[in-house]
Amino acid sequence: MRHTIVLLLLVLWGCSIHLTDNESDSNWMFFRGDAAMSGYTNVRLPENPAIQWIYKSDLRTSSSPLVYHGTVFWSDRRGRIQGVDSQGKLCFTYAFETAVEATPLIEDSVLYIGRIDGNMSALSLATQDTLWNFETWGQISASPNIVDYEGRKTLVFGSYDNFLYSLDIRDGKEINRIESGYYINGAVARWKDHVIFGGCDAWIRIVDCRNGIQTDSLETNAYIPASPAVNGDYCYIADYAGNVYELYLKNGKFERNRKIIEPASESGAFVSTPAVSDKTLFIVSDDRYVYAIDRTDGTVNWKYLLKGNTGESSPVVCRDKVVVCTKTGVVSILDAKTGTLRWEYDTGEQIKASPAITNGRFYILTERGTLFCFG
Repeated sequence: MRHTIVLLLLVLWGCSIHLTDNESDSNWMFFRGDAAMSGYTNVRLPENPAIQWIYKSDLRTSSSPLVYHGTVFWSDRRGRIQGVDSQGKLCFTYAFETAVEATPLIEDSVLYIGRIDGNMSALSLATQDTLWNFETWGQISASPNIVDYEGRKTLVFGSYDNFLYSLDIRDGKEINRIESGYYINGAVARWKDHVIFGGCDAWIRIVDCRNGIQTDSLETNAYIPASPAVNGDYCYIADYAGNVYELYLKNGKFERNRKIIEPASESGAFVSTPAVSDKTLFIVSDDRYVYAIDRTDGTVNWKYLLKGNTGESSPVVCRDKVVVCTKTGVVSILDAKTGTLRWEYDTGEQIKASPAITNGRFYILTERGTLFCFG
């Protein structure tokens, strides 16, 4: 135990990690900021963002960045985990030596990552060792999630073998699994002791993680490539045909549902995850618009035409502003209430990742492996 503590302190010191009074503001440990996949944070963005530093890895990636006590982590397609400290210096690297597309998850100094070879791996950031591997029969393309009930933490994720898995986070032992109709490409969103996910079979499912039982399901009009977003007892999810669904959750069931967006043309597919605040849903469409939708009556408050193709990057809401990235490399900050453009930056490289937001800074990772820190 003493040896582990010393190693942890050495790693923290080497990565120039600075703890803050509000750890929730200094960390971005989930793909969408929290286990609900809400894409919302109370952190305020800088009024006039400026580049603090740029780190070029020159290794292509599909991962979104995570932030753990000031250090930014991500995976590249060759299976390397990289960590860059608060000054933009490389301070952590670990090679799985197999292809990786997924975004990791960090919990209690352990990084969890799914791999193309079908393994889910737990990596200690303190000792830089693999703690355990769990093998599935298909590639894992999305970030895992954590469900915590009765003091037991469970790692939940889907695979291209059509199964949703629940593992004991401590040792990687399987707790239960449930079969879906086809590939599971997106991450699950947590709601209480349940998780919600969409599949390439066009079904939305809700599963009780305490026993691995599917408690309800709903068929959509097309396959679901991305993750749902949850706020309170409401879940929002989009399909590839251009529909956005609102689901009211009660007693493990989809108590009621409605479409709040229907496709106006064939170019309006959704391949990114919505972001949701208390009053508004924000979502990016393949028709190049970002939409702000009133959650009460489903009306479109505003829509903003982005520059270039949108791609898979998902928006993030930061109180009164929305950060949006496009496949063509443009980062935009919009006023959440009016849709007015407040700030814009062209990275010059394609962006697939979602932003990571922390206290006073936000991070953008391009597909070429270039990490931008703005503050």
